[in-house]
Amino acid sequence: QVQLVESGGGLVQPGGSLRLSCAVSGSIFSMNTMAWYRQVPGNERELVALIFSGGSANYADSVKGRFTISRDTAKNTVYLQMNSLKPEDTAVYYCYVRAAQTMNPSTAVPYWGQGTQVTVSS
Repeated sequence: QVQLVESGGGLVQPGGSLRLSCAVSGSIFSMNTMAWYRQVPGNERELVALIFSGGSANYADSVKGRFTISRDTAKNTVYLQMNSLKPEDTAVYYCYVRAAQTMNPSTAVPYWGQGTQVTVSS
């Protein structure tokens, strides 16, 4: 049973910073793509940052230069460092992981966290 647990969300003032963490637990043999998404009520879920197994990362234009995604393979954890936060960043942030529970790579499937609220407001 694979579980993703996000932490680090909360209320911050504009210009502040938050660091989100996503810990992956369960019987996992390998992980590939890890990402952070966010969603505002009434909007589609948006890809914020994506990191591949090799360490390369992609970011949405709206967060480039402000957000950094990273991973700790030994801890099976992915992070999102968010700096210079703006009210427009307010959303529920979701962790995404594609993982395999066997040595067969064809068994890799996506997993989602429950989401953590980030509110940027004075």
